[in-house]
Amino acid sequence: MEKIVEALKKVISDENIYINEPMSRHTSFRIGGPADVLIIPQSVDELIKVMDLIKAENIPYFILGNGTNIIVSDKGIRGVVIKLTAIRKISVDGERIVSEAGALLSSIANAALDNELTGFEFASGIPGTLGGAITMNAGAYGPEIKDVVEKVEVIDEDGSIYEVENGNMRFGYRSSLIQLDNLIAIRAWIHLKKGNYKDIKAKMDELNGLRKIKQPLEYPSAGSVFKRPEGFYAGKLIQDAGLSGYTIGGAQVSEKHCGFIINKGNATADDVLNLIAYIKKTVKDKFGVDLETEVKIIGER
Repeated sequence: MEKIVEALKKVISDENIYINEPMSRHTSFRIGGPADVLIIPQSVDELIKVMDLIKAENIPYFILGNGTNIIVSDKGIRGVVIKLTAIRKISVDGERIVSEAGALLSSIANAALDNELTGFEFASGIPGTLGGAITMNAGAYGPEIKDVVEKVEVIDEDGSIYEVENGNMRFGYRSSLIQLDNLIAIRAWIHLKKGNYKDIKAKMDELNGLRKIKQPLEYPSAGSVFKRPEGFYAGKLIQDAGLSGYTIGGAQVSEKHCGFIINKGNATADDVLNLIAYIKKTVKDKFGVDLETEVKIIGER
């Protein structure tokens, strides 16, 4: 790995390279062991150079956004973690917003508000990046990213860069071409409509208010842990199974919203994973429903 670090220093500055970096510093759950190397490229050009190097050396890598929908194991991540949050330029052209993948959804929503563009209000409170949202087709209160994204610029495993139109993005429930073909989203074109500042702001405030009421935002978490099973709601199944407040180690089923697992302050990844396993078994035994995780579980096990 020392050889790779030295090579990385030729394409990215030392201050953006972190060795044995605790992933608890980079995930919303505040858990996770060390990454061998974590780097934060400052531009798409730097990212491309990094990817060329990593591919040439056949080094395993993981693309990270704001770390809001993942659980990193206690042993951490072998290889290189590439955090995209510095690649975050946003520009507005008429009714379109062109944004790099590392931009926070809240920043894009504020740009839409400032330019009186409506249609992105649903994403204003989602705490992730655009790249992460496209990867999992994030949504809230009805709309999803697929409803507003026109096209996405990607890097494939061969290092080729090209654009993919919405119709070819294979957007599904918490899924997209990015996941299916192991692509990296680097930029997207978002098509919105002209609106009224006051109305847009009111909608954003309404949705963010609902989040504060219904979600345990005061604790570290990774958001909704489970996908919505067909015909059911995961949170209600967990609540009806009597698991509200159920705790393993420092991990607890939120009493505010049973679809969330929260870190009460000293949770380990194993605590969370053991709690997920217990929830799955209990719900299966009581209701015959198989719960599938929405959060991504990564790292050495």
